[in-house]
Amino acid sequence: MVLDAAGTPLREADLPPPEPGPGELLLEVAACGVCRTDLHIVDGELTEPKLPLVPGHQIVARVSGGGGDRFAAGDRVGVPWLGWTDGTCRYCRSGRENLCDHARFTGYQRDGGYAQMAVADERFCFPIPTGYPDLQAAPLLCAGLIGFRTLKLAGDGERLGIYGFGGAAHIVCQVAVHQGWRVFAFTRAGDETTQRFALELGAEWAGDALGPPPEELDAALIFAPAGELVPAALRAVAKGGTVVCGGIHMSDIPQMPYELLWGERTLRSVANLTRADGEEFLALAPVVPVRTEVETFQLREANEALDRLRSGRIQGAAVLVP
Repeated sequence: MVLDAAGTPLREADLPPPEPGPGELLLEVAACGVCRTDLHIVDGELTEPKLPLVPGHQIVARVSGGGGDRFAAGDRVGVPWLGWTDGTCRYCRSGRENLCDHARFTGYQRDGGYAQMAVADERFCFPIPTGYPDLQAAPLLCAGLIGFRTLKLAGDGERLGIYGFGGAAHIVCQVAVHQGWRVFAFTRAGDETTQRFALELGAEWAGDALGPPPEELDAALIFAPAGELVPAALRAVAKGGTVVCGGIHMSDIPQMPYELLWGERTLRSVANLTRADGEEFLALAPVVPVRTEVETFQLREANEALDRLRSGRIQGAAVLVP
């Protein structure tokens, strides 16, 4: 599926097989998760894609050829958002490759997994944990990885709020409960289906994202791309608490009084991931064990999957299969 221009539907196309370069793998795609980042690219909110573009960056695939020595033909690998870094900038040299100024991202500057075949730099691929079928593994590769990094940046505490209960949240909720957090899930007002889903996954309370929690929080994670949730989350956290914005794009944050930030509260964002994040999370996922809830679409149904995600009608994560 090909994006020709922002704001247009993806086009089904018959493309020549991609050709791997040095150190790249030729991959046969088994599944590709549909991420809100894909939606931001298609809708033009992320403004620097290569065009035309094959989107998709939660790729589960099997190696069918190419160079490199980390993986053999037939191995199952995962391809995440971070597709390449220069390895030489000050961010890469200080363990912060997620901030590399010259990074290239899968399904954004590199063609991704809304396809039958793909290529990827083997250095940025991960082995998939055994025990996860292809469909259930796909959301681990961005929803899981970014959710995990967002949780790590929240610091230590007991009471955790999660704003927006979609692909990332339904995974990180399970990890947080495993780590001993008490989880409070915030959804659209009246969304009883999603609230029940959060409670089933271990949250002890679920309610209106713009309302108060039953008690003060130590930290809050925001996954919904809605700027109005930032002052709501700051109101909800106790003094010294942290609010972490886990998305790559968010609507404008409304003007708010300084008193919401005062009291040594911290507001920060998450940008991308490091390979160390991926290795740590993919080792942890089967220990929890993380269960991913997926809704499956055929590759040709990618536009429908994106429409459903745009309107909040996906429970858990959407996954495309060729």
